[in-house]
Amino acid sequence: MSETNSGAEAAAPHRYTAAMAADIEARWQDFWDAEGTYEAPNPTGDLSGDAAMAAKPKKFIMDMFPYPSGAGLHVGHPLGYIATDVFARYQRMTGHNVLHTLGFDAFGLPAEQYAVQTGTHPRVSTEANIENMKDQLRRLGLGHDKRRSFETIDPDYYKWTQWIFLQIFNSWYDKEAGRARPIDELVAQFESGERTTPDTRPWSELSANERAHILGEYRLAYASEAPVNWAPGLGTVLANEEVTADGRSERGNFPVFKAKLRQWNMRITAYSDRLLDDLDGVDWPEAIKLQQRNWIGRSEGARVDFPVGDSDAITVFTTRQDTLFGATYMVLAPEHELVEKIVPAAWPEDTHDVWTGGHATPAEAVETYRNQAASKSDVERQAEAKDKTGVFTGAYATNPVSGEKVPVFIADYVLMGYGTGAIMAVPAHDSRDFAFARAFELPMRCVVEPSDGRGTDPAEWDDAFSSYDAKIVNSSGADISLDGLGVVDAKAKITEWLAARGIGEGTVNYRLRDWLFSRQRYWGEPFPIVYDEDGIAHALPESMLPLELPEVEDYSPRTFDPQDADTQPETPLSRNEDWVNVTLDLGDGAGPKRYRRETNTMPNWAGSCWYELRYLDPHNSEKLVDPDIERYWMGPREGMPHGGVDLYVGGAEHAVLHLLYARFWSKVLFDLGHISSSEPFHKLYNQGMIQAFAYTDARGVYVPAAEVEEIDGKYFYQGEPVKRESGKMGKSLKNAVTPDEISAEYGADTLRLYEMAMGPLDVSRPWDTRAVVGQYRLLQRVWRNVVDETTGEVTVTDAEPDEATLRALHKAIDGAGQDMAGLRFNTAIAKITELNNHLTKSGGPLSRSVAERLVLLVAPLAPHIAEELWRKLGHTDSVVHQDFPVVDPAYVVDETVTCVVQIKGKVRARLEISPSIGDEELEKLALADPAVVAALGGAGIRKVIVRAPKLVNIVPA
Repeated sequence: MSETNSGAEAAAPHRYTAAMAADIEARWQDFWDAEGTYEAPNPTGDLSGDAAMAAKPKKFIMDMFPYPSGAGLHVGHPLGYIATDVFARYQRMTGHNVLHTLGFDAFGLPAEQYAVQTGTHPRVSTEANIENMKDQLRRLGLGHDKRRSFETIDPDYYKWTQWIFLQIFNSWYDKEAGRARPIDELVAQFESGERTTPDTRPWSELSANERAHILGEYRLAYASEAPVNWAPGLGTVLANEEVTADGRSERGNFPVFKAKLRQWNMRITAYSDRLLDDLDGVDWPEAIKLQQRNWIGRSEGARVDFPVGDSDAITVFTTRQDTLFGATYMVLAPEHELVEKIVPAAWPEDTHDVWTGGHATPAEAVETYRNQAASKSDVERQAEAKDKTGVFTGAYATNPVSGEKVPVFIADYVLMGYGTGAIMAVPAHDSRDFAFARAFELPMRCVVEPSDGRGTDPAEWDDAFSSYDAKIVNSSGADISLDGLGVVDAKAKITEWLAARGIGEGTVNYRLRDWLFSRQRYWGEPFPIVYDEDGIAHALPESMLPLELPEVEDYSPRTFDPQDADTQPETPLSRNEDWVNVTLDLGDGAGPKRYRRETNTMPNWAGSCWYELRYLDPHNSEKLVDPDIERYWMGPREGMPHGGVDLYVGGAEHAVLHLLYARFWSKVLFDLGHISSSEPFHKLYNQGMIQAFAYTDARGVYVPAAEVEEIDGKYFYQGEPVKRESGKMGKSLKNAVTPDEISAEYGADTLRLYEMAMGPLDVSRPWDTRAVVGQYRLLQRVWRNVVDETTGEVTVTDAEPDEATLRALHKAIDGAGQDMAGLRFNTAIAKITELNNHLTKSGGPLSRSVAERLVLLVAPLAPHIAEELWRKLGHTDSVVHQDFPVVDPAYVVDETVTCVVQIKGKVRARLEISPSIGDEELEKLALADPAVVAALGGAGIRKVIVRAPKLVNIVPA
């Protein structure tokens, strides 16, 4: 401490300082915990009598689940947490029953990787990280209902994650009803004959394996062998959303390959239309809605069958069925299941040399090409590369409209994850097909008449011609002609023709794929599934939940050479034989039997798919959530047709992953009658990011930002010049600033104010430690306006405030209140600062009524100092549940307003007039103004337009 500061504090021992802030903040945090200040009551009974508190209008406010990092928080992390806390405090003060709490998303790869590196059990390191994060968040004064907090690694929590999985496993989607139904109802339909089996045999004649296979085709959670994203360097498979644009793992940056493995999937595609349609009923940023719509990717077209061989057909989905006559070849994804069936032993006689890739047989060519394709990511395969690759399968299909034989290729630009994994190639009207056809010397036929004068011979074109606003040509067959029709009419006609012959139908396709739900990891929720000796999956009964993770000696899945695609996962759980192989009585009448447990675990997204529901009823051991409690906090109501959380704040990076998955789980639980809300989050708000300057030396190595000096506009580290850049705050850039540092130097209330004052909440902003002092001084001035810094006594009086003060006060109440309700905390702080500056300049002690309302205005933003001042003003109850100040409209209206007087559109005068002035009086004042008289120069007036009280427009004759 400097001598100057020491002397100042000695002269003013009751000045608001960092030391005083630390004392105040610690005391009030202890008080809030002891008194349960932030505990939000759940409704009981009929919401009368003792439940009057719960009968208040409710607000359920949530932050996105934090993952507890060992590095702890930097000042960028709590931005959203402080914002929701300010909003929650404001809502309490405006009469709402507010549910605001925070749990921890604690399963996942970071803790497991740390366990592999150090031998520390993931639970030990995770729980230590959680405790550290709780301490940091507590110091910020966040008003969370701590009774409702939990971690996803709590067995009491993941018991219900497993329970929800079983609800999904034991359900199917009834397309006719448009909702999920219990699988038992489907079985009953098969048993009664209401629904026939695929081969029409009675259900009673099917074996257990056959029944399980049929039901697996319907279940919303199912295991299947399918192409998956395999990351050998991680030893696990990944969902599409966990693979980066350049085909590497989001975690660890390892290469990702396509491999065929048996994995659990969620049939999220059954909900594609509802996931799209219900976006219209939620209050989300349009950019996020657009990302979800694009990810689901709904497109209308037709399914068309192209016969191949004696008994097979290649099914394609196309949005341009009007161009069928122009299909001159076909392409299958290398992984397509028909490839092996249709490949002949030898090349047909008319095979072009360029089609074979130089291989002796079709089988050799296909195998080589498949291996090459497996090493590429989906993004790489779809890139507009100059050289198109592929190979002829040796098979031909039949174009169903022309009867022509068309060669069938495999090429990596066709993916199994989109459509049917097969395309009809119309090279004259698709750029990729055009390039492929040129490379492989394939025929092209123009069937959409060009409008740019290029003619109708594709051999003379430089690229394909594509248009939805053109006529169809060269498209006549034995019993159908599309010639002369527009695209829309041609599509309708050919679709009807296909359907009448049973070789196609109009259909809708989606980009969305089923959700890959298996991970070859230890630190995740175990699947509540066991397999019998025939490999049939059985659900554990609810009485056996939770199925807890066993202890293992080695936490790591077996990893492989990151470049070796020809490997298979080996999970940590599979190495615990005593846990894997068990004798159980599942209560199904079969008695005790030997079973094998599922050794994959659920992905880290599982726990965050439903956590909003657990906040409602966190200690219920009998139900997922009490229906009345769920309906009160999340049920549909006016303006919220699907129900959900009132405000959900978090980063835009979760637009697809977490948000789409959580919406899917909510809809299944809604369909099965477990909850009343079909959407989890009604209002979504994406906060911006706090950025910070980082510095690199001559080697390009980052140096500690805190040790960089600025001298004459240049930057130096240990005397050497460094280069400044702006980036995300964090350890890697050595520019992290912890909330603990700022709280120690200025107090947590100052940190809260600074983060909220930096700019609009939804905009990224740069951190500047030097600017924090501005908010610190604001709090010092607020304190000084109420408390004598020398004696510590309250200085307010009972005198009535003057009119100027009342106007300043009520304008601040009106503006700050609207801003807090609209999440515009930076402008709310500006209005409070303006009021406090007025009070400081007015001199003399404050009126008690003004001082109290000033404290109430500050309370949502800086709760610790507000509590202290509220107590000093003589109140014994907490400021948290006080009413927000009420505005008096009479003092909000300006005494005068400025009226602009224009002549020929140019401003000639400004008049200070009463806001209530009438048009006639205002016109007289304007015409009499000397500047207006001079500007008119005796000219006559053709027209005067008056818009009282702000505008008079004079039109000379």
